[in-house]
Amino acid sequence: MPTWFCSREWFCHVGKFDEGGKGVPEDLLFFYEHIRKGGGVFRVDQCLLLYRYHPQAATHSVLEGTIWNHRVRFLEDRVLKHWTSFTIWNAGKQGRKLYRSLSPTNQKKVAAFCDVAENKIAKGFYTYQESKESPKPKISIQHFRDATPPFIICVKLDLTGGAFEENLNSLDLKEGLDYHQFS
Repeated sequence: MPTWFCSREWFCHVGKFDEGGKGVPEDLLFFYEHIRKGGGVFRVDQCLLLYRYHPQAATHSVLEGTIWNHRVRFLEDRVLKHWTSFTIWNAGKQGRKLYRSLSPTNQKKVAAFCDVAENKIAKGFYTYQESKESPKPKISIQHFRDATPPFIICVKLDLTGGAFEENLNSLDLKEGLDYHQFS
């Protein structure tokens, strides 16, 4: 579990935790406010703190859907509002879930999905069946080499034996400019 630290002065500047009660991801909301106010993050690759698991921990009351919704809104506010179009890298479950979770404005910015799976690429497009629009939106599915940046990447790292990372590196993209990781 990631742990992060800040000074008391910065903590007061950011505005303390949202103690809205059970089910509120107060640490995630505080972190997002920290970023919004210009806070930075530095990685330390060593164990600094050991957490103890217990069944009564408040973290168990936070629903996965709540965290997902906050993450999507943060992505829209911090990244997507600056882009006129983008490609979702993953035509599978996570990529489609992201698409469906986006605001209608940001759904319209999705130029394509991209993937490496031949069966998804051969299908040619994803149809958003739950849409109220008529006709239903159809988003093309392309091979990643044919897709146009910027990308929102919905592929977890370290799960493909390095194949995904190799594909990404082959495009010579800059993280934070040409793509953002969302997994």
